[in-house]
Amino acid sequence: MSLAPSPTQLREFKTLIQKILQPQQILSDPAERLAYGVDNSRLQALPDLVLLPTTAEEIQQIVLAARNHRVPIVTRGRGTGTTGAAVPRHGGVVLSTEQLCHLGPVEKNNRMIRVQSGVTNQQVQQAAAKAGLFWPPDPGSAAFCSVGGNIGCNAGGPRAVKYGATRDNVLGLSIVTGTGVLIHTGSHTTKHAVGLDLTRLVIGSEGTLAIVVDALLKLLPLPSAKLCVRIFYRQIEAAAEAIGAIMSRPIMPSALEFMDHHALELLRRQGQTHIPQQARALLMIELDGSQQALQEDTGSLKKLIASTQPISAEYASEAAEIEDLWQTRKALSPALRHLAPKKINEDVVVPVAALPELINGLDQLSERHQIMVASFGHAGNGNIHVNLMLEEHQTKLVSVYLNELFELTLKLRGSLSGEHGIGELKKEYLSLALEPEAIALMKGIKKQFDPDGILNPGTGLPD
Repeated sequence: MSLAPSPTQLREFKTLIQKILQPQQILSDPAERLAYGVDNSRLQALPDLVLLPTTAEEIQQIVLAARNHRVPIVTRGRGTGTTGAAVPRHGGVVLSTEQLCHLGPVEKNNRMIRVQSGVTNQQVQQAAAKAGLFWPPDPGSAAFCSVGGNIGCNAGGPRAVKYGATRDNVLGLSIVTGTGVLIHTGSHTTKHAVGLDLTRLVIGSEGTLAIVVDALLKLLPLPSAKLCVRIFYRQIEAAAEAIGAIMSRPIMPSALEFMDHHALELLRRQGQTHIPQQARALLMIELDGSQQALQEDTGSLKKLIASTQPISAEYASEAAEIEDLWQTRKALSPALRHLAPKKINEDVVVPVAALPELINGLDQLSERHQIMVASFGHAGNGNIHVNLMLEEHQTKLVSVYLNELFELTLKLRGSLSGEHGIGELKKEYLSLALEPEAIALMKGIKKQFDPDGILNPGTGLPD
């Protein structure tokens, strides 16, 4: 199909949509549409129409109308993604899930909740907390991002090191395929061995296989206690040694975060005076569990950290103190965006033991291309956010740098993305990571779900 619909197709499609949705569910004014044509990737495209459905039935009718008139549909949550997957580059419709905002009751004994895809991550956490539970995915945009968006890119966050990413914490989905069919996947049980696992297949597919209507989320008990440690090191190698030692302990951390010397220097410039001048790496460790278990473990953890010869190690167990220690980590992303508005953030991931080689390789790439690179991320599962702090004249170097970054990552047996997804920005590099036969198989799966190619065309797979 031609990716961009013709004026006649759009006109006929709009006439049908006006019979399906109420006027307030259809945005056609250019000023209103503009806000739905961007995400956090800085890509931008004006959709021909923005639709705000409230039910599965409305979504089914929209898909059938779009299929009949060859109109692309880009599903959008809250636009916090970084890869351009929610940008309507081929025109057509943006289907916003913001009105799909129903939270079902928390089933405390079953540890689950069913929510529509437009519900935010934070709203889920607040509802679950009232029952003494939580949903593990905790991306940095949790206050704003939607559950549907988390599902679309298989979002993670710091807690993924212990509890897994979105794919590990969803029991089932209600989805509408590219043929307009409503399908329910998964089960209300944590054990389920019937048929192919369509739930895990759809999660991370970036809106290319189906539109998520609602999700059955797996909840876990809130831990009764936490212990947080902020550690500064003189050398990255010492921090890397500590990461390996911490990850080999019987008690898994609920977060293990890393910052390199470039990130620390940028924070110093922003007034973070508590960061030692000689520090070239930071680790943030958080443990959770029962009060007794953490008390029993603190002594051995302190001995381990002391053996890695840090500059300093600060411990906190009270909520306010923990929040204070985390401020260094939380201040970084806004600082990077302020200092380099054109920065590019990649989220490669390697086996934990390969982190020292990755970090050293990043320094070499930075020096070779004369691009400042600030790295931080989820060290416990080897997921590092590589921030290219670009100046105006350096944008032409991006393609060469990224090619070398991804080659280094794959050489270390890693992956191009840990949690952001592929979207539009990384699809040209997919052939570095996957065999042609694997890509062809993925395209075949896409065609089974969406035979006319109307769902988020051009996203996630090379053309």
